[in-house]
Amino acid sequence: MKKATFGAGCFWHVEEAFRCLEGVESTRVGYMGGTLKNPTYEDVCTGKTGHAEVVEVTFDPAKISYEELLEMFWDIHDPTTLNRQGPDVGTNYRSVVFYHTPEQKAAAERSKEALDKSKQYRKKVVTEITKASEFYKAEEYHQQYLEKQGLSSCPR
Repeated sequence: MKKATFGAGCFWHVEEAFRCLEGVESTRVGYMGGTLKNPTYEDVCTGKTGHAEVVEVTFDPAKISYEELLEMFWDIHDPTTLNRQGPDVGTNYRSVVFYHTPEQKAAAERSKEALDKSKQYRKKVVTEITKASEFYKAEEYHQQYLEKQGLSSCPR
């Protein structure tokens, strides 16, 4: 199994999108990229910790490639808005790929460059590509939130 970590706005929707992909073994929502150890949701929402809301994806590369995960990442959010996704504003909602290996970094950079060149968006892609740091799991009520609320389910 391999890990991938993505930030694309509020982690509830992002988790659901990845959780439903065949080849994804598990997902966890949490916080990455900040300075405070063991941040809470309330801490992260202040915008003072530097963390992004992220989804950690554990996947089987024999069933789904990292490049396919990147495709989903680009499709589920607007990578041209700095620190904003829809009504959610702040650095914790930034578009970011946290890479775990040099291969993931290279794939993310190639993918971002290809997306920019495709002119799919009129504005430049502002997604950060950053080395993964410590992952802090979000509070349990955030895990698979949409499923728990009956708002979504995977067709598995």
